[in-house]
Amino acid sequence: MGPNRSEWPLTIALCGGYFLVLLDVTVVNVALPQIGSGLGVDASGLAWAVDAYSVPLAALLLAAGAIGDRLGHRRVVLLGFLVFGAASAMCATAPTMGALIAARAVQGAGAALMLPGTLALLLENAAEPSARARLVGRWAAIGGAALPAGPVVGGLLVQAAGWRAVFWLGVPVIAWALVPVLRLPGPGAPAGREAPVDWVGAALLVAGMTCVVTAIIRSADAPWLTALLALAAAATAVAFVRVERRAEQPLFTIPPGARRPVAAACLVAGLMNLCVLGSLFLLTRILQGVHGLSPLLAGLATLPAMLPLPLLGAPAGWLTGRLGVWRTSALGLLAAAGGFAGLATSIGGAGHLSLLLFLALWGGGLGVLTPAIVTAALEAAPGSPGMASGASNTSRQAGGALGVAIFAVAAGRADAPSFVPHATELFLGSALVFVLTALLCLVAANGLPRTRRV
Repeated sequence: MGPNRSEWPLTIALCGGYFLVLLDVTVVNVALPQIGSGLGVDASGLAWAVDAYSVPLAALLLAAGAIGDRLGHRRVVLLGFLVFGAASAMCATAPTMGALIAARAVQGAGAALMLPGTLALLLENAAEPSARARLVGRWAAIGGAALPAGPVVGGLLVQAAGWRAVFWLGVPVIAWALVPVLRLPGPGAPAGREAPVDWVGAALLVAGMTCVVTAIIRSADAPWLTALLALAAAATAVAFVRVERRAEQPLFTIPPGARRPVAAACLVAGLMNLCVLGSLFLLTRILQGVHGLSPLLAGLATLPAMLPLPLLGAPAGWLTGRLGVWRTSALGLLAAAGGFAGLATSIGGAGHLSLLLFLALWGGGLGVLTPAIVTAALEAAPGSPGMASGASNTSRQAGGALGVAIFAVAAGRADAPSFVPHATELFLGSALVFVLTALLCLVAANGLPRTRRV
């Protein structure tokens, strides 16, 4: 595909699409109390407002990349834009929680179609090879800004116009972003890309994750359903492994020598998001329900935790070059564990200053950990960077979906007397998980085979 004459409109459009995908992971959190009161739902229903988006996003990422390789990324990104925009309008007008959950699932599927192709289209339309590094930097920086922007944008919209405005935001952005992508020339037949998409594997991944998340969310009030769903998830996992082994082009094709380090990196990434997004789900409810902050102030209060993620990318890269990916990951995990432990002592209302300081320590640890553990996956499989990155992203999104479900069920209702004590235990448990994961990273630093840098 030839270069686009006007680089900036396409760059902004594609980076804007990527921004929206990541923004919708966190922007809803600040709106959860208002969604709950407006639609009359409890903690389990609110968990689905988040996870109905995260589950299809995590499960379909790898398949979406394969579809783009086969059909052309322009077509897949356009389809993703249309699905995401239409689903955003459906979320904004949802009359019931069931309708909102269904619309969020469609939105997550659209996000999965968008995400892999936004970077691929940017690189395909780079005017010259030297421009690719600049485009990747812009894409990553704009995406990194989505996490700190999510709670703030969500709080501003909820306070100004109500929770439905959070979903209306995506409609005009998508409508504008469609124009530069539509102006791109249509793709020819992709050469050498005739391998079929592993539709069965993708469907099994969606079904298995849905069973697991539903089993967790319904565990308190439907134990028999939980048991049946757990059995279904186990059967789906077995079927997925068998299908992947026989597929002509499986979703996961990691070289044998890289499987252990990639698996370790994916495990750390999944545990990271499990604890982080689960805690963020509780934190926005604590800030509003316990500390009495408005939606906007609650969103602003999360900035010390979210801002280090995009700001520490370069320092974390420097640290990784000197300590290695695993030792740097361990350092980030231990710092974040200290933040978790401090938050456990502060969330009950002891003081806003201490809460903000521990949020900054938590976010600083995550700012060091995130780029290091992503690099660990890429270094482990230098010959398959797309697959390693896809596996890491899938693990992170899946871990986040599980974390929201687990933390929502374990903490219970925000107006219950046991909510803060349970949240405290969950934050302390997260600190312990991060310490143990740091030990795993130190073991990996000494025990896993070394690979060349990417």
